[in-house]
Amino acid sequence: MDPEGILDFVRARRLAVVATVSDNGLPEAALVGIAVTADERIVFDTVKGSRKYANLQRRNGIALVVGWEEEITVQLEGVGEEPTGIDLEYCKDAYFVAHPDGRDRQDWPDIAYIAMRITWMRYCDYAVDGIGIVEHTH
Repeated sequence: MDPEGILDFVRARRLAVVATVSDNGLPEAALVGIAVTADERIVFDTVKGSRKYANLQRRNGIALVVGWEEEITVQLEGVGEEPTGIDLEYCKDAYFVAHPDGRDRQDWPDIAYIAMRITWMRYCDYAVDGIGIVEHTH
């Protein structure tokens, strides 16, 4: 599967497990709603009091796992950034298409949006003989 096919798989899903690294070097994971922007970033919202937000302020490395039904999954790694200005509006627009209820949260005083630039991805289909695994550096 090519990178665009992998991103189409991600676009068709609304949820991902996001992993970040705590200040003491331990992994932390959470379920988030996601969207994919036209420029191939993964966007999610969170509150500034969350562990993932604090972790990303210290270390911007991030990993996501998307999909698990029918033994198919995509693993993504990259850099999480908090967009600002016009870029923030662009990311929010993409997020609200996937999650219209996100508009209700955008006025929360502690809401934040994270946009992940993908550096690596792996598509795995464990239901096929020989395990269908495709890796891409993005």
